[in-house]
Amino acid sequence: MSTVLSARDIRKSYGKGTARFDALDGVSLEVQAGESLAIVGKSGSGKSTLMHLLALLDTPDGGALFVKGTDADKLSVKQVTRLRNEDFGFVFQQFFLTPNASVLDNVVLPLKIAGVAARERKARGMAALAQLEMADKAKNKASNLSGGQKQRVVIARALVNNPKVIFADEPTGNLDTATGRLVEDILFSLNTEHGITLVIVTHDTELAARCDRQMFIRDGREARSLETSGASA
Repeated sequence: MSTVLSARDIRKSYGKGTARFDALDGVSLEVQAGESLAIVGKSGSGKSTLMHLLALLDTPDGGALFVKGTDADKLSVKQVTRLRNEDFGFVFQQFFLTPNASVLDNVVLPLKIAGVAARERKARGMAALAQLEMADKAKNKASNLSGGQKQRVVIARALVNNPKVIFADEPTGNLDTATGRLVEDILFSLNTEHGITLVIVTHDTELAARCDRQMFIRDGREARSLETSGASA
């Protein structure tokens, strides 16, 4: 397998002086193409900060981050935007859907940002919804969906650009157990059947156990095991 993302001794702090908080304090990590990786830790451990850096949604204060072997520091704003919009897909605990827009309009938003023509947007959006068994809801308002249906729409939106990596931050956090399990099954089928690299941030040890590999974070540093990570807290 090839390395798609590599973090070397990355650090990230917020605030200044006595209010400074070190979210990450020298973390190194490699993500291989086609694997499923869980970044596990309790709230405030630094796991979401790490995902945001890997996904180029934020920049580290120190260390180095590489995307397919290229130093992220050397990427132009245009290149970073293209990576986020074409190579990466995002699934968050909060759905970030436009409530009064249709399901289809929510799904094709990344394509609209990318300047894809309306006919192609619709075709690709409907194909993504069909993959999630949500094509019959295309004209519904997002506000009229259940929690599980909303998360399926979010996954369809993440898929619409045929991403190579999907970042999922607590993807089942707002769902009941049964619905959460269905969403997990969808994400892992995308990984195993379509080869999409899956990076999941979670405090849920059962979800983490379904991944090929787990990385435990505590107080901004890598921990060696579940017990030392405090993930069950």
